Amino acid sequence: MKYKIGTRGSPLSLAQTNWVISELKKKFPQTEFDIITIKTKGDTDARPLFTINQKGIFEKEIDRAVAENKVDFAVHSLKDVPSELPEGLVLACIPKREATNDIFISKDNSTLETIKKGAKVGTSSLRRAVQVSRKRPDLVVKPIRGNIETRIRKLQEGEFDGVVLAQAGIARLGIDVKFEKLSTKDFPPSPGQGAIAIVSRKDSHALIETLKTIEDQDSRIAVEAERALSLFVDSGCRFPVGALAQIKGDKLTLEVTVYSIDGKQSINVEKIGDPLQAAELGKQAAAELSQQGVAELAKHWRDKVEEWNKK
Repeated sequence: MKYKIGTRGSPLSLAQTNWVISELKKKFPQTEFDIITIKTKGDTDARPLFTINQKGIFEKEIDRAVAENKVDFAVHSLKDVPSELPEGLVLACIPKREATNDIFISKDNSTLETIKKGAKVGTSSLRRAVQVSRKRPDLVVKPIRGNIETRIRKLQEGEFDGVVLAQAGIARLGIDVKFEKLSTKDFPPSPGQGAIAIVSRKDSHALIETLKTIEDQDSRIAVEAERALSLFVDSGCRFPVGALAQIKGDKLTLEVTVYSIDGKQSINVEKIGDPLQAAELGKQAAAELSQQGVAELAKHWRDKVEEWNKK
């Protein structure tokens, strides 16, 4: 049996895809895999992510290739996958999730707490930008684009004094760099951060059975809660939401934080429930956020981003 896998050509995407292949090879040593790299809008558009008014900028073209039978399945970073997939496609497998937290890397090995006043910190994420500003309002937060290696190079060349990244990416690429681990309390991650998503056609029954052999149930449960939340809250690159679901004992805990534009206000919601009702827990969290005025916050963010885009 031979399968074609669609993915982006970035080092992280290829590392994730090769990891998936190695896990599948442990179960099915005779099976062969071909990696087909596909360019996405996110690869060709150099604007800051929050200024691009389109969902799925890093996966739409790849999932289209799955739907059109050009590849058998796709490997994505889950946080890049919209909450609703196109007709005929399914989230076939969620392997074991990597670290969910963010990290801070600085040129002089300072921590976020100790880095000099006025230091320039790079991030591509509105969520991280707000979180850094809440922690250190005296820092200058600037957008940064490029893959992980490019961002670290920009840091080393002095374009930035510090950068905030996901620890999962550093771990999957095996990059040896000194970093400060940021707590998920101060820096709740994006929904799905640290997880890999494998997307296939809904009718590829034999393939789905194969992919399910590397599924991690706890990871699936956690991301289902986070994605259900995203479906009912206008999250994404243009509205910063931090959400983390974790199984603790026999309960599933979902913690969510959304922020005002200036970062001075936040809405915090915590829901605890049955792990078998993960999506329902996400809906409940979204309903509570709605009661607390999340729609108004989201509108302020959309208006602000439109204002930035006109400059």
